[in-house]
Amino acid sequence: MIVSMSAALLLAAVVIVLLRQRTVGIGSALACTAFGFCLASTGIAPAIETFLDALAGLASLG
Repeated sequence: MIVSMSAALLLAAVVIVLLRQRTVGIGSALACTAFGFCLASTGIAPAIETFLDALAGLASLG
């Protein structure tokens, strides 16, 4: 749970930076957010969470 919350905050910060630099538009950011919510409700969500946990584990080793 803590890893997913940290990942959500990190990704939100990335989106904010991209919006401020005008690298990505508001429409694209909203589309990506909507896609994330849809993806979270599919059967692949546990696999994505496992992958993110593994990445967090690798990051903590270094």
